[in-house]
Order: sequence, then C-alpha cells, then structure tokens
Amino acid sequence: MTVLDGYQMARQGRAGPALAAAGIGSFFAGCVGTLILAAFAAPLTEVAFKFGPAEYFSLMVLGLIGAVVLASGSLVKAVGMIIPGLLLGLVGTDVNSGVARFSFDIPELTDGIGFIVIAMGVFGYGEIISNLGKHEDEREVFTAEVKGLFPTKADFKHMLPAMLRGTALGSAPGILPGGGALLSAFAAYTIEKKIKLKPGEVMLGKGNIRGVAAPESANNAGSQTSFIPLLTLGIPPNAVMALMVGAMTIHNIQPGPQVMTSNPQLFWGLIASMWLGNAMLVILNLPLIGIWIKLLTIPYRWLFPAIVLFCAIGVYSTNNNTWDIWMVAIFGVIGYTFIKLGCEPRPCCSG
Repeated sequence: MTVLDGYQMARQGRAGPALAAAGIGSFFAGCVGTLILAAFAAPLTEVAFKFGPAEYFSLMVLGLIGAVVLASGSLVKAVGMIIPGLLLGLVGTDVNSGVARFSFDIPELTDGIGFIVIAMGVFGYGEIISNLGKHEDEREVFTAEVKGLFPTKADFKHMLPAMLRGTALGSAPGILPGGGALLSAFAAYTIEKKIKLKPGEVMLGKGNIRGVAAPESANNAGSQTSFIPLLTLGIPPNAVMALMVGAMTIHNIQPGPQVMTSNPQLFWGLIASMWLGNAMLVILNLPLIGIWIKLLTIPYRWLFPAIVLFCAIGVYSTNNNTWDIWMVAIFGVIGYTFIKLGCEPRPCCSG
C-alpha cells in the first residue's frame, strides 16, 4: 500500500520525502509496537482469545471490502478481480480435511501459492513486460527533477496525524493469531482515503504523503505486535513468525506463555533487539536517501534486468525453491494481461 502514493511522489520528483516519510513512520510505529509488546502482552492475549470464527470472517470481509474501495477505475472490474484472488487462495491443502485442493497433483502447489509470488509477478514482472512492450519514448521513466530530500513543514503537518492513526490501527490486528496484521496497511490506507482533504492537498493515489506514512506505520506496528500471539500463545500469526518458532525450537525454547517467565533474558533481549532494529532503520535509511534516489536515474535498459534478477532472488530465498521463480514469470504474464484489460490487480492480491 505504501507504493501507491510513494511511486507517484517519485514520479513528481519527491522520492526523498516519500522515503523519509516511510522511514520515520516505520520507526515511530515500531517503537510504539515494541512498547505495547513489552507492557501489555499478557492482557492483549485475553482480547485475542475472544476472537472466534465469526470475528475472523468479519475481518476477512472487511479486508475484501477495503480492497474494492481502494481500487481505482471501474467498480465492477474491482469486484470481479476479487474472485480470481479468492480462487487462488483456495489452492493448497485444506486445513480441516488435509485434502489437496486445485493442486493438479503438483507437489509444490499443496502448500498453496504465496502472496510474495503473486505480488512480485503481477506488480513487478507485469509492469516490466508492459514497459518493454512500449516504444522507448513511452516507457515509464523518472524524468522529474528531484525537489528535495526530506519532508517539508507542510509534509510533516500532513503525515504526523496519519502516522498516529496508522500506528493505532496497525497495533490492534497484530495481536490476532492468523495474520490479522496483514490487513492493517489496507485498513490504514482506507481510513486515510476517507478523511477529507485539506486545502492544497492532492488526492490519495496521486502522490499524497499521508498515503505513505499511514500504511507504513500500520505495517510496522502490526509486525511488532504480531510477536504477542507467538510469545503468549505459541501461535505464529504469519510465515515469518513460523520461522521464529523453528529457531526457538532449535534452541530448546518452547514458544508460549512460559517464555516471559522461564526465559526472561530471551524476552527482554528480543525487546531490546527491536529497539535497536528500529534505530538502525532510521540510521541507515535517512542519511542514504540521496543514494537511493540516484537509482531512479539509471537508464531503463539497465534497470529492468536488475529488477528481474532481484525479484527472482527474493522469491527464491523465501522457500529455496526454483518452482516459485517459474510461478512469478506466469503471474507476470497474468499481471500484463490485467494491465491491457484495464483491471486493477490490487483486489486480486487482497483476495
């Protein structure tokens, strides 16, 4: 969700403020999320216990509605894009029966299709194919003059309330086992889109800094509080937390309520590492904004092979499986088809 307005800001020569807003929002929300984890982990677990099937279903419906609301263009096409997204989500092994669904006897599909594979294919490779299909003079390049590296006073005036809203909204879903934090960025962006624009403020989706600060804050706050179900219930809410469970098990540490009492060094060491990580995020990002912006000046004929390579490396590194690389290529063609048909792919990925 961050790139919706961040990309438009970069096209307008304001990549610096966009990167700074993302870094500052992440730092602030990460610190707040870490504080919530340290102070309120146990009480918030009781809240998570109260979420049953009805509440989770309502949360998923809210996410789908938010995806349709966020989509630009035809409402009919947005609703239609939800359907293939839901169908893609059915691929894999049924949790209750253990029966493989829509796997076509392909072992790699029994684990489902990862969100990273779909996102990189549809948004990454799809855009590359679309750009390569145009004449060199019509390709999407960043020719706008860089207007500044850091947000102005007006930018801070707009982004600070958005950071607070995003942090508050992102912290709550993170405590829910089952990936509630994934919806936080969508929810934060939806809220910002519904807030009345101030005089001189551009629309969200057209380069509004609130569209960068809010979802980035919500995403980071949710990432921090997603440790709560892991450390208090022993339930990993997402794939990253599942890796944490494996790492803790290797060291003979059983995730669950006893972590905070039987392994206080681990718990408070984890809290300290989060503070250090958030601090390093700012230290590494803000001073190097000028270097990141220089990447926009690279000619496209050199840039797109690097994008293809890094997308492939990123997808491969998630599961160490070459199958995912081929899947990204397939979804790249699908993403290009969406572009040619004038369909907004975001609802599909949300579904």
